[in-house]
Amino acid sequence: MSAVTRASFPYDPSAVAEWALSFDAPRAVYESGVTGFHLCRALRALGLDCVVGAVSRMQKPAADRRRKTDRRDAEFLARPLATRNVVEVDVPDEECEAARDLSRALEDAREDLQRAKQRLLKFLLRHGLVFDERTPTGASVSANHNLTVYTNATQPLAPI
Repeated sequence: MSAVTRASFPYDPSAVAEWALSFDAPRAVYESGVTGFHLCRALRALGLDCVVGAVSRMQKPAADRRRKTDRRDAEFLARPLATRNVVEVDVPDEECEAARDLSRALEDAREDLQRAKQRLLKFLLRHGLVFDERTPTGASVSANHNLTVYTNATQPLAPI
């Protein structure tokens, strides 16, 4: 039977590693999420065996799903870690993680632009204005063209 020892830390990999390395053959696990993989790489560099657990792929009792706390999550992760049954997430290198972050940021920017366009179009429509993103010839408007707001389909109100 193994004993459970608890400790709380700020986001400081060296403090975590110093504490954990005071035990015999320590292993560390933390929940995958928005914190990324920096902590795992830092702990490994400091000599601590660390894995990132895919909690969404682990069986969790229904009672534990309703009461989510850091302490319960840590205890839940400690049990499979002790029996070496943690469903691990592959930890990418820094370049791969940076490329993923950039890709996500680009997708977020695209979605933000689409939402902003929708808000603007709905604002204009609420004020009786129609904005058409196509030129009279049917070509798509580029950033270099002057845009015009129309009060109806044929009469320009004012150039933008």
